[in-house]
Amino acid sequence: MRRGLDRTTIKAIYDRVAGRYDLQHGLLTGWADQRGRRFLVGRAVTAGDRVLDAGAGTGATALTAARKVGPEGQVVLFDLSRAMLAVARKKAMRLGLTDRMEFCAGDILNLPFADEAFDVVLSTYSLCPVFDPARGARELYRLVKRGGLLGVAHSGEPAHPAVRRMADRLERLVWKFPLISLGCRAVSVLPQLVEDGAELLCHHSIGMPLWPFEVFVVRKPSLASGRRAGMAP
Repeated sequence: MRRGLDRTTIKAIYDRVAGRYDLQHGLLTGWADQRGRRFLVGRAVTAGDRVLDAGAGTGATALTAARKVGPEGQVVLFDLSRAMLAVARKKAMRLGLTDRMEFCAGDILNLPFADEAFDVVLSTYSLCPVFDPARGARELYRLVKRGGLLGVAHSGEPAHPAVRRMADRLERLVWKFPLISLGCRAVSVLPQLVEDGAELLCHHSIGMPLWPFEVFVVRKPSLASGRRAGMAP
């Protein structure tokens, strides 16, 4: 896994690209990014949920979630870049959804929320640039209520070795231009979550062969199921 970027660099990149992020990320991923967002919201979010979108960016995932939670639910948008959140807020105002949305700025590796504060936590492509994605995933999982869901989409590696080598060469080239790469690189966090006790509900690979996305939903076991697992021979 390529070395991630530090917090200051990530913030500077996304502050600069906020106005064009949606178009740029969509074009570079062949719009597969939107498929991942819709998939996670469709599988994880229900009416009335309290949802955290960690690394919410310009709100593409959060706005879809806000429509689904309805007037009784809430979606908290959390991102390192205030410029990205400003774009998200403008979208929410245009759509009349600000009454069920909250906007917070900070570091995804140190989320300022109590343990098990959310029914659903979502992370769409926000773990890819961070320095320690496994730590970030654990921090997200900490915030999920017992019985709640964590949905994650992130860049992955191609399955075929030859394609993987081609992808690595392309990534090395694009990595030289951070305003294009956005600091994104292939990461792996699902094994860490499963090791921590998460129950895998679904796992798919989507997108282009050279730049696939891993998309999955896990559940944090309830206390009752945890006790049953502990009693199993």
